[in-house]
Amino acid sequence: MNSKRDKFKELAEKRVNNALKNIQLIGNLSNTNNYDYNDEEVAKIFKTLKEELQTAEARFKISGKKSKFKL
Repeated sequence: MNSKRDKFKELAEKRVNNALKNIQLIGNLSNTNNYDYNDEEVAKIFKTLKEELQTAEARFKISGKKSKFKL
């Protein structure tokens, strides 16, 4: 049976590669021969992606810190 670390590595590699592939697909939307868009729409896409990435990163930082109560 896989250890928690092995499972993390396996899923992290799979999920990050899937995310990278999907980000590349978003980049394909920049082809003006196939798509029509405006700057506001592009800004909204990247704002949303950045916010979600920051949220995910914060979850790692929070889960790793255990605070103790002190007076």
